[in-house]
Amino acid sequence: MVPERLKPILEPAIELARLFQAKGARLYLVGGVVRDAVLGRLDPTSDLDFTTDALPHLTEQILSGWADSIWAQGKRFGTIGAQRGHHRFEVTTHRAEAYDPSSRKPAVQFSTALEEDLSRRDFTVNAMALSLPDLRLVDPFDGVADLASKKLRTPLAPEVSFTEDPLRMLRAARFIAGYDLSPGPDLISTVTRLHSRLDIVSDERVRDELDKLLVVPDPSAGLWFLVKTGLADEFLPELPALALEQDPVHRHKDVLAHTIAVVQRAKPDRIVRLAALFHDIGKPKTRSFGPGGTVTFHHHEIVGARMARDRMRALRYSVEDIEKVTKLVELHMRFHTYAMGWTDSAVRRYVRDAGDLLDELNELTRADCTTRNPARAKALAVRMDDFETRLSELRAREELAAIRPDLDGREVMAHLGIAPGRLVGQALAHLLELRLEEGPHSRDEALRLLDEWWAAQNEPEAGAHKSTPQPLRPAGQAQSVDLPTSE
Repeated sequence: MVPERLKPILEPAIELARLFQAKGARLYLVGGVVRDAVLGRLDPTSDLDFTTDALPHLTEQILSGWADSIWAQGKRFGTIGAQRGHHRFEVTTHRAEAYDPSSRKPAVQFSTALEEDLSRRDFTVNAMALSLPDLRLVDPFDGVADLASKKLRTPLAPEVSFTEDPLRMLRAARFIAGYDLSPGPDLISTVTRLHSRLDIVSDERVRDELDKLLVVPDPSAGLWFLVKTGLADEFLPELPALALEQDPVHRHKDVLAHTIAVVQRAKPDRIVRLAALFHDIGKPKTRSFGPGGTVTFHHHEIVGARMARDRMRALRYSVEDIEKVTKLVELHMRFHTYAMGWTDSAVRRYVRDAGDLLDELNELTRADCTTRNPARAKALAVRMDDFETRLSELRAREELAAIRPDLDGREVMAHLGIAPGRLVGQALAHLLELRLEEGPHSRDEALRLLDEWWAAQNEPEAGAHKSTPQPLRPAGQAQSVDLPTSE
């Protein structure tokens, strides 16, 4: 009898297992699905990983007559993929792998022994299998006991496991944080000794593991593991460097503790968490000392944005990700420049600069308050609440999401009788500045303001340094419109 909560996943798996059984082969469900089923955290939409004693050509034959589609790109490694309905499957022949110490790519040897296959898994909590169709749990390395006692262990000696696949050391951080598991002293000492082997892992794989760590509900334990074992030195040296910098504002013993606290407080959104991770990395380069031992970090957000860009490029992040994160890092202090209160023009400029990242910037700003001083924390919360109230009020009156000049380039050219060029951009920039300062204007009012600006450009005393208006092109000749970069 299949437990009700497991039916969406196990019923098609059991059906497939009977097909393998008819061919004299065994099929086992393995991987995170088994672990999460034990924990009651099963996601019915999860892809399913299986291992079998059938060789790849037999697996392909069985799946070809059952699945809607199959793919065999991993056949030489023993893996055949398939899809049936909404379910995706990967079936891999039992493997016993021998690794070249200079590479993560294994020399694959197929095996008929399930336990040998499970021994090559990263951690005991992932080295369990569910025998199908009889639903018998196979747990040769006591993964269930480790889940219950919250221990993180490797099936084989840590040195063997991490030498074979150094990425497992980085993956350990995610399991420590995501499953509240405690690594044993032997695992910690091995990672500390072998962390330099991470250099044989591709930047893309490291990036993907970092992303997975950052979006667990509370990644702080995993981040501390990266720093204390030296793993962070291999791909994110800016993070441990923060431990040397005193942060008098947040009352942490160092900026590192503050940074990890900000990541913890931020919502588990990948971009926001990355921005939280990088938001203060410019502080070591901008630290200066003032009277009485005061410490300042002037313009650390500007320096930090450049550093974040360089590090994200090194980790092969997409251009879009880099632009979003560096913009949040550069703007994360902007809220604090409005200590005297939020005028309408200040709100408009903040919204204009944040653009599509307004909600993410507000989230980062709130998370950045980690002070243990209750009065300071309350004051910041009140200011954030006040700002968001002002923002809501202004949104109700104005189209803040798309702040533009009240006229477009064609209207400026037609009204002033000028051709495309620098003057059009200057006129639009002036109108945008007025829009930000004063709010929206009617078309007639905007034309009047444009006339005032144009008259100022043509005053005799300004002639020496003002551009001469360009005549309109002949009728019918194609024109292009130059718009300011703010558009």
